[in-house]
Amino acid sequence: MNALEIKNLTKTFKDFKLSNINLTLPSGCILGLVGENGAGKSTTVKLILDMLRADSGSITVLGRDSRRDSLYIKENVGVVFDDIGISTRLSAAEVGKVMKNIYSNWDSSEYMRLIDKFSLPMNKPFKDFSRGMKMKLGIAIAMSHRARLLLLDEATSGLDPVMRDEIVSMLNDYTRDETHSVLISSHIVSDLEKLCDYIAFIHKGEILLCEEKDILLSEYGIMRGSESEINNMSDINPDAVLHKKITPYGAEAIVKKNCLPAGARLGAVGIEELFVFMIKGENVK
Repeated sequence: MNALEIKNLTKTFKDFKLSNINLTLPSGCILGLVGENGAGKSTTVKLILDMLRADSGSITVLGRDSRRDSLYIKENVGVVFDDIGISTRLSAAEVGKVMKNIYSNWDSSEYMRLIDKFSLPMNKPFKDFSRGMKMKLGIAIAMSHRARLLLLDEATSGLDPVMRDEIVSMLNDYTRDETHSVLISSHIVSDLEKLCDYIAFIHKGEILLCEEKDILLSEYGIMRGSESEINNMSDINPDAVLHKKITPYGAEAIVKKNCLPAGARLGAVGIEELFVFMIKGENVK
């Protein structure tokens, strides 16, 4: 069973449209949703949680329809938004007591373990937490009610590099149980490149590409040369060049390795570089 299936999802606002989103997250895997601010990441997560109603399309979470079985889904999904949404007066200790009455599977010992691991104060009011501390508390809550799916929307934002690395390790440990899965959205691509099994690029409400990370890194490369050299590769095989950038100093292109002639000189391309090319480069297709 897939942890998450999104098919032909559309949502229209006055000044923004989420267009025909299709995503699949297999159980036991981590899917990274990469996109700049305003690309549609948070809207997608809210639609999954039935916080917004889609205009069309379907969402299946843990084998259940996201609208018909929203209570089951909220019980079995851990969520961390960019804005945690906790009362400013509550302390971490008080938050634990509140959550115990919300989630039937709340694990107080696991919550306390995470509070200690994150070095969070037990009795300090939430309003006095730093941004990083707020995100840590949100992650502790999400991981303390035995959720089978974690939805993390910019959850590493505001954390220092050491803590971001700890979160990456924790999520990797979490998905060693094949019934656990993670959807994490971020504009910090380096975190996702270390963490994810699958990567999806979203831009202006559209999915540009969704693929296994290892396939992205192995099948695509970057070619540098003159504009005529790049265009020549397109002439040889129309499928070879996906995106290109032409400057007064030369040309660069994202290419598919298996569409190029033997001996073509290529550089390796990272996830961040691939995403930037797809956003800013000229789409050849």
